[in-house]
Amino acid sequence: MCGIFAYLNYHVPRTRREILEILIKGLQRLEYRGYDSAGVGIDGGNSKDWESNAKSIHLIKQRGKVKALDEEIHKQKDIDLDLEFDVHLGIAHTRWATHGVPSPVNSHPHRSDKTNEFIVIHNGIITNYKDLRKFLESKGYEFESETDTETIAKLVKYMYDNRESDDISFATLVERVIQQLEGSFALVFKSVHYPGEAVGTRRGSPLLMGVRSDHKLSADHIPVLYRSSAKDKKGCTTLSRAGQDTSLFPVDEKAVEYYFASDASAVIEHTNRVIFLEDDDVAVVVDGRLSIHRIKRTAGDYPARAIQTLQMELQQIMKGNFSSFMQKEIFEQPESVVNTMRGRVNFENNTVILGGLKDHIKEIQRCRRLILIACGTSYHAGVATRQVLEELTELPVMVELASDFLDRNTPVFRDDVCFFISQSGETADSLMALRYCKDRGALTVGITNTVGSSISRETDCGVHINAGPEIGVASTKAYTSQFVALIMFALLMCDDRISMQPRRREIIQGLKILPGKT
Repeated sequence: MCGIFAYLNYHVPRTRREILEILIKGLQRLEYRGYDSAGVGIDGGNSKDWESNAKSIHLIKQRGKVKALDEEIHKQKDIDLDLEFDVHLGIAHTRWATHGVPSPVNSHPHRSDKTNEFIVIHNGIITNYKDLRKFLESKGYEFESETDTETIAKLVKYMYDNRESDDISFATLVERVIQQLEGSFALVFKSVHYPGEAVGTRRGSPLLMGVRSDHKLSADHIPVLYRSSAKDKKGCTTLSRAGQDTSLFPVDEKAVEYYFASDASAVIEHTNRVIFLEDDDVAVVVDGRLSIHRIKRTAGDYPARAIQTLQMELQQIMKGNFSSFMQKEIFEQPESVVNTMRGRVNFENNTVILGGLKDHIKEIQRCRRLILIACGTSYHAGVATRQVLEELTELPVMVELASDFLDRNTPVFRDDVCFFISQSGETADSLMALRYCKDRGALTVGITNTVGSSISRETDCGVHINAGPEIGVASTKAYTSQFVALIMFALLMCDDRISMQPRRREIIQGLKILPGKT
């Protein structure tokens, strides 16, 4: 998974140096996954007029760690780092090579042409990029990288070059682009034709927005705008709204800062107010106002996106005195398993309460079977707890790798209960399996560590494991907390069975002493 970070300051004066420091710091917060190259895209030029500077884009890309990119930035002779911008959009990216070797030309941001009219950063994989590339090459567009992402940059320029009106919006161009894309993506676009504007969108890959302002915001949610079939006088489709006619902006002053990121750890030091985008949302910032568009309304759509408050603290994503995040998280396990059980297990009267399941527990108790679906370490948490789950629930339990589960078109029925276990809540195969099961009418349960994640939002109910942010690639505390969460579920399922009480008490007392043994 690549790392996305973008920063837009609107009437919040920042020097180019400050903007680049924010972008670099954002990338460093995302670097824990072990990336091989990085890059930034900012306004070029050294004029005192920001709009003049916004008519050119400067790309700086480097192979290696973010530190190498930072060093490359300070080698640049043609940019004035002390120049101040009242309005500016900068985008940044850390790449994990999939298409093409690690190199500056394969690094993001990718550009539409040699004059950098459009640039884009991407997390995910475009599966039909070869067909799109062949089409664009037939139209005379020249490619310089081996990546699937460059196709997106060329495609948005193609849409712009063939626009039906000179005043077509940036959002409309992006909406047309994503209708042609297959696969998964989180994208943020910048263009010389739309100075000070940002467009971000996602499908299958995570993308959130942070909002920071010293003034009260106009709302605590943003109504979603939909494209209608009606046409205006210029032949463009118009927008209809699912809620009030409003976008998000500061009420008293128009000063505001926006952050796009693929992970909340990149924005938490700036703001704890975030908006989690849904699949096919197109988030647009124009003149400091944020609006969210969708091409069409589908069943189950939420009419608005709420501004949520992150409970994460900066201290939680710092290594402290440990040599690595993995070592830190190994030593955090006594605390993380306590947090998973806190307020849920009463060791005095041997009871278990899981608030996220209380409205569905009777339905779960009547089900035909339990299916645990996950990938990687989360899959192993399911394997490790299967025996206890079958013992206490007296139900058959299947444990499935999400990718294999989908490949087999596994039969799923309305009286099945499907659990989706994921630390991030964004695991692509698990998400596809979740939608597969929902389409077949099964009850879905999420076991995740990330509030606001796709799995936590799309499942019918669930348990948040409360393990705290896990930065290390090899899962440690998330695994043990997933294990404990599934055991708590099994205990809840048999709390009214007299024959199970001795075994329940034995397990609960085992959980009580567990933190001292990890």
